[in-house]
Amino acid sequence: MTVPGWCAGWGRSGRRGLALVLFVVVWEALADGNRVWRVVNPILLPAPREIVTAAVELARDGTLWTDVWVSLARALQGFAIAAVAGVLGGMLSGYLALVDDFADPIIEVIRPIPPLAFLPMFIIWFGIGEMSKVLFISFSCFFPIYLSTAQGVRFTDPVLVRAARSLGASEVQVFGHVVLRAAVPEIMTGLRLGFGMSLFVLVAAELIAADAGLGYRIQEARNQFRVDVMFLGAFTIGIVGFLVGALLRRLQGYVLRWKPQVQ
Repeated sequence: MTVPGWCAGWGRSGRRGLALVLFVVVWEALADGNRVWRVVNPILLPAPREIVTAAVELARDGTLWTDVWVSLARALQGFAIAAVAGVLGGMLSGYLALVDDFADPIIEVIRPIPPLAFLPMFIIWFGIGEMSKVLFISFSCFFPIYLSTAQGVRFTDPVLVRAARSLGASEVQVFGHVVLRAAVPEIMTGLRLGFGMSLFVLVAAELIAADAGLGYRIQEARNQFRVDVMFLGAFTIGIVGFLVGALLRRLQGYVLRWKPQVQ
């Protein structure tokens, strides 16, 4: 679709930034209008400036930075464990039919179950400390990483594999230089999906059993009826996810720099 002439000169980044500005402006206008017409209780629809005020308040006393650090540390630890297990397991399952025959039925039975259904079990098994949260995040992130990796390995172009073997490459060389390289785009996609899942389940874990973190702060704000702080916690999670996602996209671009379309 053709970009309208009035914004064609902005560039893609400029248009994206403009969309965010317009979103904030419309939200501010709706919140101010609601204070006049009181369609809903104004407390339930804080204006963006009130959320910024809450952010400054929590940042000054260090609460916001502590919550961000605690939540990010939990998410990254769980994601790292899931990334190692998911990539290795997916490679084995995608490349070795015997492993796939035994692993795939188990994965396909457990995968459709919502991860939150297992949260009470993790709390019972591992307590309410950090271990239960990190392992629960790892469990939840494992499946998208595993499936993406297995798919990338499994659907490697067989012509490339046969060509490598015909040129005398060993199975290790075929896997390392052909299969693994071909699977990297799918692996990176799985990693990005996995980290997004880590933030999703992290909030649920912190809502139930935590004394710090963004999920805990949202729950505490709910008890205090601080809707502005609830919005702040939610948007902070979104910002953290966006920044880490941007880093993963940069990593994907670096790893796949040999593919012209990635550039």
